[in-house]
Amino acid sequence: MSLDGQRADPDRHTLVPRTLTFLFQADQVLLLKVDRGGWAGLYNGIGGHLEQGEDPLTAAVRELREETGLTSVDQRLAGVVTVDTGTTPGIGLFVFVGEADPAAVLSGPAGTLQWVPLTEIERLPHVQDLPFLIAHAVRSQHDGRVFFAAYRYSPAGELVISPGPS
Repeated sequence: MSLDGQRADPDRHTLVPRTLTFLFQADQVLLLKVDRGGWAGLYNGIGGHLEQGEDPLTAAVRELREETGLTSVDQRLAGVVTVDTGTTPGIGLFVFVGEADPAAVLSGPAGTLQWVPLTEIERLPHVQDLPFLIAHAVRSQHDGRVFFAAYRYSPAGELVISPGPS
């Protein structure tokens, strides 16, 4: 069997796969206040890179365990976002949702975990796309539909979000 069809083509966009999980409980979402790197001090969902050989769900489960201590959360795919970073590779983001008991959440090594009321997200310092992602994750949590989006950056460096069909 030939792998020629599976090889990266330098003339096509390539993506680094990542996961992001939003856990909900009533009207709250579990967020991570990042403590290092380019997003230090900002709130985001919980996630990270896929390791070689992992599928997105396995990576999301692993990242959730590593960053929260949770081991038995039922997660499901809520969205897929492609990010054109202006260079190759870009990012392929798999967004998952689930529910968790606030008492079961432990702390993680990547930052401070906090249950945040959905009405308070805009008031917190957050990564640029967090309100967009949470709004779509909440909708997916309620109706089960998967959302799609494409991100790119303007010449001025501003994030441009293009939602897919709904």
